[in-house]
Amino acid sequence: MTLPDTGRIREQAADAAYALGWTVVRKMPERAARTLFTALADRTWQQRGRGVRQLEKNLCRVLGKDAVDEEVRRLSRRAMRSYMRYWLEVFRLPEIGPERILADMVVSGHDKLFATLDSGRGAVIALPHMGNYEQAGAWVALHGYKFTTVAERLRPESLFDRFVAFRESLGFEVLPLGDGSGAMVFGTLARRLRAGRLVALVADRDLTAGGLEVEFFGRPARMPAGPAALAVQTGAALYPVTLWYEGRRWAARVHDQIAVPDAGGRKDKIRAMTQELALAFQRGIAEHPEDWHMLQRVWVEDLS
Repeated sequence: MTLPDTGRIREQAADAAYALGWTVVRKMPERAARTLFTALADRTWQQRGRGVRQLEKNLCRVLGKDAVDEEVRRLSRRAMRSYMRYWLEVFRLPEIGPERILADMVVSGHDKLFATLDSGRGAVIALPHMGNYEQAGAWVALHGYKFTTVAERLRPESLFDRFVAFRESLGFEVLPLGDGSGAMVFGTLARRLRAGRLVALVADRDLTAGGLEVEFFGRPARMPAGPAALAVQTGAALYPVTLWYEGRRWAARVHDQIAVPDAGGRKDKIRAMTQELALAFQRGIAEHPEDWHMLQRVWVEDLS
């Protein structure tokens, strides 16, 4: 008798669940869908699985606490509701429509980013896992600024293809990351930037062995060097961006540009800029901790 491949079964189940989201949830009445996803968030929070426990450890660092208490638990519940809202909106974004995406987005600081691109200079925007960065990307694309991003390869391949097709439908160019493709992806991103294009990278968690150690909420954490390395390599501008929810609306802040330091070698410059990026993320997360969807390990003490 041949035993079932449980890993493959889980992959197929995940693919089916996402397919259901982009078909059934996409067409549900919005109020019913929000009620459903709020209930899913609360149930997940109550079960307190590994992801929720890690989320609470992360929020302890944000709040400066040594252990989970009632304040952290209340915050983690709001964070899970925010996280599930993100997924609900991912499934429903194709139905939301350009008019609402533009009208219900509140952004500060975007004028300097758009001015950089209009001048012919490339720009890197680096974001944490906050708010709804898919919707923010659609907002940027609707303003006429197409951009390139990367996506970690998922299994099964059909699930990865669904995410790529979804993001491409919003106006993104998506480069697959994985299977040793890092150098090739970096080269493509550098060419886009030298051509005066925009690159968007989620950058608050290191997915490789090449991340840099930074101070983050007073503790050592690891973050990817890619955004800073691209800016140093190409002369593109580097802008941190943080996102959050304001009621039913979306909000974002484009922080001040992180300049390439005058002194030091290439590695020193990348390290210093990545630290500045971490501090910008820290400011945005401290202001809106319930909208930081980090259910994975970031700090060195957890990684080790």
